[in-house]
Amino acid sequence: MFRRLWTDDLPTTIFFDGRAVRCRPGDSVAAALLAAGVERFRTTPVSGAARIPYCMIGNCFDCLVEIDGQADRQACLVPVAEGMQVRSQSGTGRFDTI
Repeated sequence: MFRRLWTDDLPTTIFFDGRAVRCRPGDSVAAALLAAGVERFRTTPVSGAARIPYCMIGNCFDCLVEIDGQADRQACLVPVAEGMQVRSQSGTGRFDTI
């Protein structure tokens, strides 16, 4: 779906569900994951349907993920940081970890 035009300068590494994802400083978590081919960020709490970012500006909440142990973070609004641990969410986040 999405791909980077140039991949020779990707100095930052984050981890999504344990998989290394190379990206550029300044990328949002959502942009980095989409460029890496991730097709499911979370599932809905009622039907379990897979969701990916829709608006990329923080309005829709379809990009919710767990970042460094904190659930319900909007991946489109969070810039990547070296070594960041990102996990997909099933349904609603774990509110007890906030």
